[in-house]
Amino acid sequence: MRRSKLTYTALSALLILGGWSAAGTVPAAATGSAVSTPAGTARTASSKPAADGLVTAMQRDLRLTRTQAKARIAAERAAATLDPKVRKTAGNAYAGSWFDAGQGRLTVALTKAAPASTRRAIEASGARVRTAAHSARQLDATKTRIDRLTAPAGVSGWHVDPKASTVVVDVVRQDRADNDVRAFLSRARQAGPVTVRTVAAAPRTFAAGTVGGDPYYTGNVRCSIGFSVYGGFVTAGHCGSPGAGVNGWDGSYIGTFQGSSFPDNDYAWVSVGSGWWTVPVVLGWGTVSDQLVRGSAVAPVGSSICRSGSTSHWHCGTVLALNETVNYSQGAVHELTKTSVCAEPGDSGGSFISGDQAQGVTSGGWGNCGSGGETWFQPVNEILNRYGLTLHTYTG
Repeated sequence: MRRSKLTYTALSALLILGGWSAAGTVPAAATGSAVSTPAGTARTASSKPAADGLVTAMQRDLRLTRTQAKARIAAERAAATLDPKVRKTAGNAYAGSWFDAGQGRLTVALTKAAPASTRRAIEASGARVRTAAHSARQLDATKTRIDRLTAPAGVSGWHVDPKASTVVVDVVRQDRADNDVRAFLSRARQAGPVTVRTVAAAPRTFAAGTVGGDPYYTGNVRCSIGFSVYGGFVTAGHCGSPGAGVNGWDGSYIGTFQGSSFPDNDYAWVSVGSGWWTVPVVLGWGTVSDQLVRGSAVAPVGSSICRSGSTSHWHCGTVLALNETVNYSQGAVHELTKTSVCAEPGDSGGSFISGDQAQGVTSGGWGNCGSGGETWFQPVNEILNRYGLTLHTYTG
């Protein structure tokens, strides 16, 4: 029977089949008490020690020693907690922030107009301070103006880069000389400070055709479960339309897509029933131990992050950019987070997690887990706010 393989290969993320209860067993990671995180709120990053599996995965994918991985996780937790505080302190002088892995702390960019008292206050909090040419508000306005343009297929996306104090527009290498691409870049430069970067390939979504043993599928599309919410789970919008039925790895009925948006956004949520229920766990697929979800504090740029999906299972990398617009062949999707984590068809909708903090659901990318690549996710807090959902979290 396949139920004996459930913990490692049956589901990609958080839905756990009721058969565990009947058998009198639950995964070790699922013991303890569960609590809820209301939509739009992010609990402070946990101070609990990192799970051994997470440390092992970071050693493998980020090429760190065990000591370095543990130190980085602790430093990233501190940075994630500090980030919203320094943004408030900086006010209009805020020009962006990111986690500096070499320094092991948060770096905050401020405009030249920032008062000396503001700089001192942020430095006293433990963050480094750098001077930037443009404020975050100016860069966001530039990106918003570019969002109003229609991008050709050769433009893969654009995002604010606080380190360089510019908006980076990514162009597929083979299309750099295309007339439509050149015209788009000319209009984009008129919007504000823009830098053009060449990338290897265009992004694509990571859905796939039905394969035996899939975590869930609808029609002929296979995707991965993201995070448990009370009443269901969140996943990628391109995986199904409202009203579409969802079946589990064993072919049994799970529930129905209650809301879905793609393109423009790439998020959805599915209600569950028929013997299925939710738990605050992200599967490690036997590569690492199953990971508990304790909140949804946003990881700053530069932080380590890991992804769980039904095809390529568990992989880690770093956060490269926030609030990126990605130009898929189906249309532009906004407010995505870019990462250096690889992914493959069938991983769409799967979980992105930093430490024990839920980050988002896999949208798409380029490359694969053999040669590498980049992957984007839709932030989970945005999905919770959009549908008024409550993240299923754990304390213990």
